[in-house]
Amino acid sequence: MTVFFTADTHFGDHRTINIWRRPFASTAEMDEVLLRRWNGTVGPEDEVWHLGDVARRPAEVPALLARLNGRKHLLRGNNDPDATLAAEGWASTGDYAELELDGHRLVLCHYAFRAWNGQHRRAINLHGHSHGRLKPMPRQFDVGVDVHDFAPVTLAQLLAG
Repeated sequence: MTVFFTADTHFGDHRTINIWRRPFASTAEMDEVLLRRWNGTVGPEDEVWHLGDVARRPAEVPALLARLNGRKHLLRGNNDPDATLAAEGWASTGDYAELELDGHRLVLCHYAFRAWNGQHRRAINLHGHSHGRLKPMPRQFDVGVDVHDFAPVTLAQLLAG
């Protein structure tokens, strides 16, 4: 099993094409690319931490989750209403998480932190929300799809730069 991270998919949200200058002619094209790249990267037994802003329409989230590979966890983004968190298909939901992975302490949230728990003990902050527009800080990574060719990424990929 491999653990992946992603954020800011914004499935079905036409606004993200214009606001974030995504290279798609339509939401249908964007959604197809996101689905294809997710499933081409993530296997059925893998784990994915989605750090928020899943989809425009909460009613479509259960069907979307059924089409995406892996065991999926959601940490709420500013565009994730309660109905998105309540959708069938999440292994867990929340606003914040800390976990150990490959000898690293990870602090996960939709939002980037200026300071985070364990920061001075080499803990790593993974976030979304900024769509690649924040100045990088040491041991802090934007896992959003806009930064990673519209696909989930592993911690090893993030650390390799």
